[in-house]
Amino acid sequence: MDLFLIGVDDTDNLETRGTGFRARELGLLLQAMGLCVEGITRHQLLVDPRIPYTSHNSSACLAVCAPQDELDQLLKTCREYLAEASAPGSDAGLCVSLQSATGAAIRQFGQSAKSQVLTQAAALELARQHGIALEGLTGDGGGVIGALAAVGLRADQNDGRFIWLAGVRELRGIYTVRKLYDQTGLHQICGLDGTMLPMDARLDVGEWPRPVLRNGHAVLLAEAVQDNADCEWRVLPKQVIKHYSS
Repeated sequence: MDLFLIGVDDTDNLETRGTGFRARELGLLLQAMGLCVEGITRHQLLVDPRIPYTSHNSSACLAVCAPQDELDQLLKTCREYLAEASAPGSDAGLCVSLQSATGAAIRQFGQSAKSQVLTQAAALELARQHGIALEGLTGDGGGVIGALAAVGLRADQNDGRFIWLAGVRELRGIYTVRKLYDQTGLHQICGLDGTMLPMDARLDVGEWPRPVLRNGHAVLLAEAVQDNADCEWRVLPKQVIKHYSS
């Protein structure tokens, strides 16, 4: 089995659910086909008045295990879903690449999209040079920029946060660290200094647990809690997590 990275961007308008929602729906479709979705990450790109975007200018990337010879079928499934599900007025883009084929130039494109205004032509030419499938599906196809950037940032393994990871979105309340490892796809649960939490530590995940992508791992960040008889740790607040995943 090989790991494919599937980047999607600009599937929405102001009245519809965002690209993150569409990415999760696509993930469910791929799982129904018998494929393993390892996780879906959100990647923040440059917010600039010269860039047309719906709300936050973020894109999403699905990491999916599939046989290499199923690339054409994977591309067809994603293309058909997004072409149908993307909102009126959207400029949806789709990128599908083997992680092993996502080299330094693609990863650098992703980093550049966080600080520079890039063009569709540059994205399409870069993808062509590296044999990566990249196409616009609706509107003017402007989402190709964010789709390629999402793949590059996901391949770089140190950007973004997980908007889907097995078992995580269903979490509410207090768990031991051991149970979280057992029930979810989390790789690490640690404090901001990188210290791993003990297996018997009790952690309040609240209502918004969002792991971040660090060194290729899904990492849930936590902070110590004082004077709480029910738990010793809690996940970092939403705004702090957003800071660490941007």
